Amino acid sequence: MPIYEFICKKCKKNFEDFVLSSSRVKDVRCPSCGSPDIQKQFSMFSCGGSSGGVGGFAGSMPGPASSGGCSGSSGFS
Repeated sequence: MPIYEFICKKCKKNFEDFVLSSSRVKDVRCPSCGSPDIQKQFSMFSCGGSSGGVGGFAGSMPGPASSGGCSGSSGFS
């Protein structure tokens, strides 16, 4: 299930919600104030690795230092 990030235009709270399909986004309400006046936010995908990405994963996982990003040495071709 995809997790979408939203911001409420009424109370300005950020929140996440599971949405089964993009057509169901219109049914999402702010969990803080109940307002349907929300805006879907752009999300950044993070996969860790040694690229120094978000979450402090750099150097915390074994593997070659040059793997970087999501394309590390996984044994698949």
